[in-house]
Amino acid sequence: MKNSAFFKSILMLTFVSMVFALVVGCSSKPKNETASSDKEGDKGKKTELSADEPGWQIDNSPITFDWYVNFSWFASKWGEDAVSKYVTDKTGVSINFISPAGNEAEKMNTMIASGSLPDFITIGWWEDAVKKMIEGELVLPLNELAENYDPYFFKVADGAKLEWYKQEDGNVYGYPNASSSPKDFDKYKELKPSNQTFLVRKDMYEAIGSPDMRTPEGFLNALKAAKEKFPEVHGAPLIPLGLNEFTDVGNASLEGYLQNFLAIPMEKDGNLYDRSTDEEYLKWLKTLREANDMGLLAKDIFIDKRPQMEEKISQGRYFAMLYQRSDLAAQQQALYANDPNSIYIAVDGPANSNLDAPTLAGDSISGWTVTLISKDVKDKERAIRFLSYLISEEGQKDLYLGKEGLTYEVVDGKPQFKPEVLDLLNKDRAAFDQQFGAAYKYWMLMDTNMNLQWVPPTAEPFKQMEDWTKGKTMSFAAFDGINPTGTSAEGVAANKIAQEWGKTLPKLLLAKSEKEFDKIYDAFLEKREKYGYDKVKVYQEKVFKTNKEKLDAATN
Repeated sequence: MKNSAFFKSILMLTFVSMVFALVVGCSSKPKNETASSDKEGDKGKKTELSADEPGWQIDNSPITFDWYVNFSWFASKWGEDAVSKYVTDKTGVSINFISPAGNEAEKMNTMIASGSLPDFITIGWWEDAVKKMIEGELVLPLNELAENYDPYFFKVADGAKLEWYKQEDGNVYGYPNASSSPKDFDKYKELKPSNQTFLVRKDMYEAIGSPDMRTPEGFLNALKAAKEKFPEVHGAPLIPLGLNEFTDVGNASLEGYLQNFLAIPMEKDGNLYDRSTDEEYLKWLKTLREANDMGLLAKDIFIDKRPQMEEKISQGRYFAMLYQRSDLAAQQQALYANDPNSIYIAVDGPANSNLDAPTLAGDSISGWTVTLISKDVKDKERAIRFLSYLISEEGQKDLYLGKEGLTYEVVDGKPQFKPEVLDLLNKDRAAFDQQFGAAYKYWMLMDTNMNLQWVPPTAEPFKQMEDWTKGKTMSFAAFDGINPTGTSAEGVAANKIAQEWGKTLPKLLLAKSEKEFDKIYDAFLEKREKYGYDKVKVYQEKVFKTNKEKLDAATN
């Protein structure tokens, strides 16, 4: 999951009074009336809607929504597995998933420029396109849709998430997945460890003596030893170090991930701290430059996209990876089935000079992605009702567990996957997705807290990676959403700076000397100032302080 890319941390305000404050006007009107559709000749007939009753049950006639998912690696199809067939039989809703073939930002910008969007859109909450869609009035307020067509939405939606995503106009346009309030974070952090890991291939790591890779010297020596001892894997060159893909705005592995491993603070003395200028961070970027000088950075890492990376992970071609553990599940399973010693395990990776433990990010209130409903949606009523179903406990259970008797059973009062289903989940994730489609195949609105009641205990070859992160996870809630987006002066400046960093980062790693590295980096800082970094800082400080106020209100 980007895991996208900065992967995440955020806040929450979740008391009943706040939920009431948000939905006042709906809670005072427990029943609404809406004109039902004309599908059966009852045009003009009024249907009473109750905030206590699921609106989707009113109409389960067949309908297909186009759902755009802004990740080029997403290739799932609806209707081919047990879960999606079950949901369609139950609700009448089918989904035509759409994903970009190439650059996600270009695809989104093209759709936005056309003024027309698919029915549903799922996109990383941090993406500039989110604000563009809202400012361009291309998406509908979820709260208004709910007031008009499905007051049940307010019963199943998390009031804190609605409050967090409320815009200046008072409306909420997107609903997040994988979202946790600070209270939820404290409650579940041991059950939901971080996704950020430094991984090594177990057999190779042990063969070179299980070295300490926390220092630059130890890190470089380990990469060098692995390449010398294992120059090839199945006839192809070993890739000493794997990273997330390089994009036009940088590389997640070499930004938030690396900075978190180095335990670089996000704030100092109550003010935001510019982590990208931290001495420890620059030291490690220079270490990676040195790694390239030593022939330890394969060209592949600068050009490969996720499909190419997945193929190489499944071949075990990477020795080490600064990567998110959840995104190699299928490949890890394949390696484990072939040779349990060839899997990837989490170990202590890059650290600061004091060798402090990393401060890894967990779920935040912003979540991972947000889902929005287009102004061009073919049926507003069915759309908001289906969204309400998906975020409700019933919908979450249906998408995670599937159909009782088919994919799960109740044992001692607890719903759990049937043994043969769980066995396939643990042995072959790809086959599990194809046949059953449960357990987060359809993750667009997953509530990772709610689903804990059904999630089976983690088994190997994943348990070790998960356990390693425990005790190292923290909430970065106050810092979510601080980067400006959109067409404002600070938004334009931030976008230019991000694009410049995307060009600069690979140049830093490919620099021929430390002197050239410094020259490239100094040039970036100069351009950053020229583009309006001062405006960006003012905006960030303002949002940061607002976030802290919200957090204080939520915890007091």
